[in-house]
Amino acid sequence: MKVGIDLIRARLRAPFVSSTGAVEARELLLLRLEDASGRVAFGEAAPLESYDGVSVADCRAALEDCRPILADSDAEDREELLKRCERVAVLPQALAAVDLALWDLCAQRAGQPVWRLLGATPPAAVEVNYTIGSEDRAAAAAAALNARSAGFRCIKVKVGIGDDAGRVAAVRAVAGPEVAIRLDANGAWTAAEATAALRALEPAGIELCEEAVTGLSETRELSGLTSVPLSIDETAASPGALEHRVCDAVCLKIARCGGITGLIDGARRARAAGYQVYLASTLDGPLGIAAALHAAAALDPDRPSGLATLGLFVDAADSLAPRGGRIAVPDGPGLGSGLARWYRTGLAR
Repeated sequence: MKVGIDLIRARLRAPFVSSTGAVEARELLLLRLEDASGRVAFGEAAPLESYDGVSVADCRAALEDCRPILADSDAEDREELLKRCERVAVLPQALAAVDLALWDLCAQRAGQPVWRLLGATPPAAVEVNYTIGSEDRAAAAAAALNARSAGFRCIKVKVGIGDDAGRVAAVRAVAGPEVAIRLDANGAWTAAEATAALRALEPAGIELCEEAVTGLSETRELSGLTSVPLSIDETAASPGALEHRVCDAVCLKIARCGGITGLIDGARRARAAGYQVYLASTLDGPLGIAAALHAAAALDPDRPSGLATLGLFVDAADSLAPRGGRIAVPDGPGLGSGLARWYRTGLAR
């Protein structure tokens, strides 16, 4: 197969702020595979160093290690080829690009959408949450108004970034009582800090708090100190995190799980342990979002998923735009038609 790896820089409409810092532009890696019949498949690597500690340079090096393995293959045995790449890539963010491209190619050859190869029945649109990463009350309130007007039933607010109470109160005032509010602290707090913060924010009506603290033992401790449901996100990558339940739910992401294959395996293990499961993106491009939608079709997430993030970019992908708080799962062969066009304006070879 022919193999291409390109660096993409995609600008955000406004800085996306969390307790780990602000993101103004997103660097992604686009993997391109072309088989002997001329079929072209794509995958995306979406490391975010401030979130997962993995640099784009390291991820690209891992993909380059996979290049000769991919180039010498016809990709007929997808599972075996993925295992070979996993042994050299090591980084799940790099493996995710390979996994997505192989699913895309396999499904194109079958003339089917990926969700059908995953054994899913024709899926309903996936319910998603609206994410607010604004630091001030006015911007948060304006975003909440947009979310409510667009039909979202769940809004996620980044916390641990100052004036949390003011922003959450502003969001609740605009969103109304029928919209769920989810918090995401990105591990900003200690157990004691989280207990106090959640006690102060709970009267606003909180659906759950994602990654309030960092680590399994800390999350288990906090679960006994608050009545607010908790979810792990970054902590989900810790050894044993999906086998032994420490809180109510787990948020899984394509990049951190090593692609569709790893995400579905992780979700099955998490549910066996008693977790509720939902999905989210790490400011992914449309290939990552589409991959998560196909996985969601097979998994049926237990809560709204954080996949409505393409609108945060200057160039949004209309084909995956939410409608009434839901995103339709792509129905064409592969991951979806035309998804790679989004990346062309951001090519930085």
